Amino acid sequence: MAASEHTVLQFTAPSSTSLSAKVHPLVLFNICDCYVRRPDQAERVIGTLLGSVLPDGTVDIRNCYAVPHNESPDLVALDIDYHHNMLVSHQKVNPKEVIVGWFSTGLGVTGASALFHDFYAREVPNPIHLTVDTGFTNGVGTIKAYVSVNLSIGDRPLVAQFQEIPLDQRMVEAERIGFDILKTTSADKLPNELEGMEVSMERLLALIDDVYKYVDDVVEGRVAPDNSIGRFIADTVTSLPKLSPSALDKLVNDNLQDQLLLLYLSSITRTQLSLAEKLNTAAQVL
Repeated sequence: MAASEHTVLQFTAPSSTSLSAKVHPLVLFNICDCYVRRPDQAERVIGTLLGSVLPDGTVDIRNCYAVPHNESPDLVALDIDYHHNMLVSHQKVNPKEVIVGWFSTGLGVTGASALFHDFYAREVPNPIHLTVDTGFTNGVGTIKAYVSVNLSIGDRPLVAQFQEIPLDQRMVEAERIGFDILKTTSADKLPNELEGMEVSMERLLALIDDVYKYVDDVVEGRVAPDNSIGRFIADTVTSLPKLSPSALDKLVNDNLQDQLLLLYLSSITRTQLSLAEKLNTAAQVL
């Protein structure tokens, strides 16, 4: 009996299944700034992502710039000359940063996203598509990363599908405070250093309470133990310096005094500059 042939529907995504991305806070701040400065008639902003590929295969997104475009139901256009000129300018400052993908504001992908992604696929193999929901559709700024997965029947390609990949948004505490303010729909003012320290300490206490609760639940048998979490907690505890409570209090108080001294000196400097400006203005009038 002759073997029957079957048409196979398959996805082709070279190395995208294990691909992940890491985005720096500067990129998110730049995207939000570009969105605020966009033309009145523009509904969203798109642009180029710059960075590098780390030895473990993670795409490290470190910089970006917006690219003018025109998007309508009948027309999708991108200013390619502007894109290339900006790329040359950025690489003069940091030659190690190359194109790793592109970004767009809004929630998720749209029909025109495939056309823009096709252009960047000609600039770099397997580009990353980063979306930032600057409109806070679900009450929070959603940030996601995608790669394109080709759907084909046999050797004939049919369509490209966007597949979400893991995105790392690790930040230091100072960047986290600014990013939390950026995610809120309104803010009366930016916190000063003392207020930022207070927020950091409250978050630290909440995390310590979570660790205490997890350890107690494991000891009491309410939660199954996890070896990886246990090793992580042990490494964290052993990394802490062995200080007595009095020595730790003195260290914190000394640091707080240093912060207060810096605030006092900066206040004196601002007062002196303001006074010098007024004296200079009065001298010019006389």
